[in-house]
This record gives sequence, structure tokens and C-alpha cells, in this order.
Amino acid sequence: MRRVVALFTMVATLALAACTPASEPEATAASSTAAPVPAVTASTTPTPEPSATEQAEPSYIATVRGTKVTVLTEPDGSEQQVIRAEDVLTVPEATPLVFLVKQIQGSWLEVYLPVRPNGSTGWISADNATVSATDMSVEISLGDFTLTVWDGDKKVLTTEIGLGTDELPTPGGVYFIRELLQPPDPDGAYGPYAYGLSGYSPVLDSFAGGDAVIGIHGTNDPDSFGRAVSHGCIRVPNDVITEMVTEAGIPLGTPVYIDAA
Repeated sequence: MRRVVALFTMVATLALAACTPASEPEATAASSTAAPVPAVTASTTPTPEPSATEQAEPSYIATVRGTKVTVLTEPDGSEQQVIRAEDVLTVPEATPLVFLVKQIQGSWLEVYLPVRPNGSTGWISADNATVSATDMSVEISLGDFTLTVWDGDKKVLTTEIGLGTDELPTPGGVYFIRELLQPPDPDGAYGPYAYGLSGYSPVLDSFAGGDAVIGIHGTNDPDSFGRAVSHGCIRVPNDVITEMVTEAGIPLGTPVYIDAA
């Protein structure tokens, strides 16, 4: 079923660890939410697999009630950190704070965190979030230079992509979509849309005035595809990134599996 995407537009700095110099102008950013999906009971214990094609069950997304959440080291454990929307989102006033759920134990959720180091997890109280399910996932093969969008076991689309160089690599691992941004020039370096992921460049501390967040975005360089050319981001043809946003309607929190093999 086609999902509805709502865009909220405002000015923000696009700070993905992408393919453009630090002089890239300010971008018009947009966050998105998909059509509502069924709530999940606390008895469910999902564990996302490292490959989208191996997933027999849906993935689960925790949407925080509010703009910050306390993360614990374990259920009923000590405080690990407090994650604030303003620290991890480009447009926190328009974008919900979401997490990909790794597992559920009673009233506690182990979630992947949009912080360094990549792959970090922690526990949040289910009382502080709404948990929903999605059959959608994104799979990226670094070896084949391909990106595939899945809806359950149905392949929605696949495309050739551009990736990070050996010196500025695209990191493998399990990530999720934290936000959707809309650059000011659809024909510019970032294309018409850019997804910010929960991961970071393994070699850059900052980029373009912000943290070096890994993203999936369009590009004005059609010669990028099938090559290692970026600062770590995933470059996608503009018509494909538009299809991902406007037709597939990939929700925030959707898992992104980057296969380094």
C-alpha cells in the first residue's frame, strides 16, 4: 500500500558528510512522517537481522513522546545518556525523535542510537514512546554499489549508487533513517531530497559546519554511480530518491542495512 509522506519546510544547515564543500549554502530542510502503522504490544521481542532479505518479521520503530529521552545501560539500569532532539536532528521542531528497536523486554526497549560510536544501543522506557511496525527496509551493498528498498519480501526498487572513497569510506552496519531533508535546489549537489541516517563517518569528526552524519541523497553528478566518489554518503539518482520519498514513503525509523561484504 502506498504510504503518505508529510513534509514540514523550514531553513536549516544541511550537514551531511556528503559530496560538497563546506561552502554549500543553507538548505531548506524537511522532516517526514509516514501514515500511521499498528501499535505493538510489549510482549513482542523483535531483533532486526543484518540483511533485509533475511527478515521474516517487521521492524519496530519507537517514536519518543517529547523532545528528549533518557537512555539506560540496561532495563532499570543506570543512566547512560540523555538524547535530545536538538542535538541529533537538523529540524527538531518539525521532526519526531525516533529510534529503531532492537528488542523489547517487558516495558523496556533496546534501541539503536543516533550517536557515536556507530552501532551504539541503549534502553528506554516504553512509557516514553509509541512503538509501531514497518515492513520497509533499505539494503545497501558496498561491494555491488547497489541500494534496494524492500517492503517485506517484495523488492520495491533497486538502483546503482555512489559511495565513499577508501580514505572516506561509507561504514557498514545497521542504521535507521533519523530525518528527511529537502535541499533548496533540487538540481544541486544533494538533489531534491536527503535522508539523514543514524550513522557517522568513521574518519571525519565534522563536515560543512556540522557533525559528519552519513546520508542517502540525490546528486547533480550522474557520473557518481557505480563509483567510490563521496565523503561517505550514498549518492542516488534524483528520480530514485524522489520515488523513495513520494511513492514508497519510507517512514522515519526504517532500518538501513549497509553490507560491507
